[in-house]
Amino acid sequence: MVAASKMRKAQDRMRAARPYGEKIRLVAGNLSHALTDYRHPFLTVREDVKAIGLIAITSDKGLCGGLNTNLLRLALGKMKEWDAEGKKLKVTTIGSKGLGFMQRAGADIVSQLTGLGDTPHLEKLIGPVKVQLDAYINGEIDVLYIACTTSCTSPARSSSTP
Repeated sequence: MVAASKMRKAQDRMRAARPYGEKIRLVAGNLSHALTDYRHPFLTVREDVKAIGLIAITSDKGLCGGLNTNLLRLALGKMKEWDAEGKKLKVTTIGSKGLGFMQRAGADIVSQLTGLGDTPHLEKLIGPVKVQLDAYINGEIDVLYIACTTSCTSPARSSSTP
């Protein structure tokens, strides 16, 4: 009963945030295609990728079906692919499930955050994410990926993306 109530509240928050996320993607897409004299460093595509940053966003607890498993399986596949290509990888984990997995996988974890709870606050996320953004600006990584669950169609089905 409590789990169903928590899930319903989480789904309501997700639905309420969806229009904001869609608008942010639209604005970012328009900015990246705008013809201006100034190009923000985050919108510049680097051709020769030698080092990759990965932010893996998982839950702190495991009672969420295949959400963490599917996401981490996808991330592991990409990590093996990048390793085979000789690319260095720096990982940031958000959520204890991702942290434990990346530690067992032997990943180079440069920052991490756990214990966000049901209502995460932006100020807690800034520190770990800034580590990766600074690495990009300083040329330590050439591209930054975010591995997260992009849609949750039901408690049993979700899809992830790196």
